[in-house]
Amino acid sequence: MNTIAYFEIQATEPERVAAFYAEIFGWKFTEQTGLPVRYWNIETDGMRGGLLARPAATPPLRYGTNAFTCSIEVADFDATAKEILARDGLIALPKFAVPGKCWQGYFIDPDNNVFGIFEVDENAG
Repeated sequence: MNTIAYFEIQATEPERVAAFYAEIFGWKFTEQTGLPVRYWNIETDGMRGGLLARPAATPPLRYGTNAFTCSIEVADFDATAKEILARDGLIALPKFAVPGKCWQGYFIDPDNNVFGIFEVDENAG
């Protein structure tokens, strides 16, 4: 718990990016429905992951990092979110259910880095 347990890749062309990682690493992509964005679960030999349609423009080249987003598994989503907000963090995407899996949300740290947290809950939905 409280360790990086999930990664996400944002993509302007999700199918093309999924094919890229599938061909190189053998990852399997399965589209997930019922979420606020187009989304694919990624099966790897290790850490869980996801691919989503990019919700915003990327920074220009040489203007900072365009990277994977990591999510931290927490015991209590609401309590952790409260701590994040109390320490000058901001909400990037409010808490939502990943049906049958977890409660997920995204935040912005005081230096504008985006990260996610999730609470495993098979009854989410």
